[in-house]
Amino acid sequence: MKRTLMTAAAVGALGLGLAACAGMSLDEQAAMIEEQATSGPPMAVSDGPQNRGEFAATAEGATAFVADAEKRLADLSEEAARIQWTRATNITHDTMWLESRINAEYTELQVELANGAARFNDVKVPADVRRKLNLLRLGIVLPAPNRPGAATELAEITTRLDSTYATGKFEFKGEQITLDEATILMAESRDPAELEALYEGWRTVSPVMADDYARMVEIANEGSRELGFADTGAMWRAGYDMDPDAFAAETDRLWEQVKPFYENLHCYVRDRLNAKYGDAVQPETGPIRADLLGNMWSQQWGNIYDVVAPTSGGESSYDLTKLLEEADYDAEKMVRTGENFYVSLGLDPLPQTFWERSMITRPQDREVVCHASAWDLDNAEDIRIKMCTQVNGDDFYTVHHELGHNYYQRAYKDQPFLFKNGANDGFHEAIGDFVGLSALTPTYLNQIGLLDAVPGEEEDIPFLLKMALDKIAFLPFGLMVDRWRWDVFDGETTPAEYNDAWTANMLRYQGLVPPGPRPENAFDPGAKYHIPGNTPYTRYFLAHIYQFQFHRAACEQAGWTGPLHRCSIYGNKEVGERFNAMMEMGQSRPWPEAMQAFTGQRENDASAIADYFAPLNVWLTERNRGKNCGWEA
Repeated sequence: MKRTLMTAAAVGALGLGLAACAGMSLDEQAAMIEEQATSGPPMAVSDGPQNRGEFAATAEGATAFVADAEKRLADLSEEAARIQWTRATNITHDTMWLESRINAEYTELQVELANGAARFNDVKVPADVRRKLNLLRLGIVLPAPNRPGAATELAEITTRLDSTYATGKFEFKGEQITLDEATILMAESRDPAELEALYEGWRTVSPVMADDYARMVEIANEGSRELGFADTGAMWRAGYDMDPDAFAAETDRLWEQVKPFYENLHCYVRDRLNAKYGDAVQPETGPIRADLLGNMWSQQWGNIYDVVAPTSGGESSYDLTKLLEEADYDAEKMVRTGENFYVSLGLDPLPQTFWERSMITRPQDREVVCHASAWDLDNAEDIRIKMCTQVNGDDFYTVHHELGHNYYQRAYKDQPFLFKNGANDGFHEAIGDFVGLSALTPTYLNQIGLLDAVPGEEEDIPFLLKMALDKIAFLPFGLMVDRWRWDVFDGETTPAEYNDAWTANMLRYQGLVPPGPRPENAFDPGAKYHIPGNTPYTRYFLAHIYQFQFHRAACEQAGWTGPLHRCSIYGNKEVGERFNAMMEMGQSRPWPEAMQAFTGQRENDASAIADYFAPLNVWLTERNRGKNCGWEA
């Protein structure tokens, strides 16, 4: 997870939890932190020139406005970042109070600048100025309209939504349990009755959100229209250097590229669940019962690998956690190994301040936020990570991922303030995931001395199946969350249809159904943090596409001729040079230009996923022969 200031170029950053890694397993903690960070009275913003209307609606006025906006944002950003870091690494009443104040101040500044930028919508200005004006308008996830009381009402609603999610508990076996506890139980339980109770129990916390959510949509749409957008969903889609409707069509195209493989995986997993539970629990045809997949939202299925693993042979000959333990790795060695990956590509080592100021392990003397994140505190060289690192395979991957954010942040540090961000919001997450694809290969583990020899192809299927249960299973969920919201924002889905539309999207995209009928007052969307937390979600869908597109291009540049899933780019400086050239661009140019700088392609291309998983797709096709795959939507 990248942690940066919520600059006008970054959609969602203030408050841990607005931007999360694709796994997103700590939703409740994220919600709680965000609620803490955004509560409290707003502070007055200093009366800058734009408050007094001194920027004329001309090209010269727009240029001066943008320059002033960048200076004001930059001046406030370092103070805010250092306060946020202090709170995240030392949670007290006072540090939460300080963060809530600076967050409110920064948000008010963003609102002011977004409305100021809208004054120049019809003014002809240089291309770089127009890009910056657009980024200022797009930097607010939920814009309040410019009328008395609107911002206050919107803030009260969003705080209530966050708080309801963060404090949610439900009764399970006679005890009140939290989402964290329920998440662990869902991952481990193989009792269908327990799984149904957990799935339905967590969704009892969200019905009270429905009226607030509907009112929030009304207010945000009013604000979005004032900024020149048809509705809030259109505003979100406008952040991809494309017409909003064209971007929606582009995500449809990408989904069609990967859908056949997802259906193949779905068919195999359904068959294994049917073998485990029988027809009464999981029929052998049609959709999958959502609660059986080991995840509260059925967004990743890796927790049920034991249920769907190959029934004969094909087991992995090594365990990454055991390899790390046997090699006497500690938390710092994990991070230094991750740094060495990037250095092997020709990038500079991390600054000494990174090692002096990062939080790599959990302190014993205070409360902290353990959710892994990467930070840029001064928009220059003060980059850090914050992790409660454990010596295990998961954190080995996470370290490589988080450092990707840091190297991206440092690469674009010389860009103007509004361009200090990823090419689009999918790029930042994809950078670390792309490096993580190499870091998980037995090839890389052999290169750094953790494995004596690279296993043969007989171990490819379990490796790829584990990857697919998380990477491929996530894709339809990554798409459907915002599909539901876009229809809500444009009015196609009315408040009375909220839950039916959500369930219909589950069936259409994921091929899943709830374990039983949903009650009349159900508001299941509210049981996923990113809905009450108002975090745009398509970024995660894109990141899951981009990481494989980056990986394939890098492996081709490296001259790799073996299977794509075995490729490691470790040590390839030619790849590193092109990689860094893309990162240095930041958000200064439309994302197709950044994509082309590294991959040679200007378009999104999900075909790299098919290339990566090709052996598994063949294996799944053989296992599915004669099965009635698919489902009726």
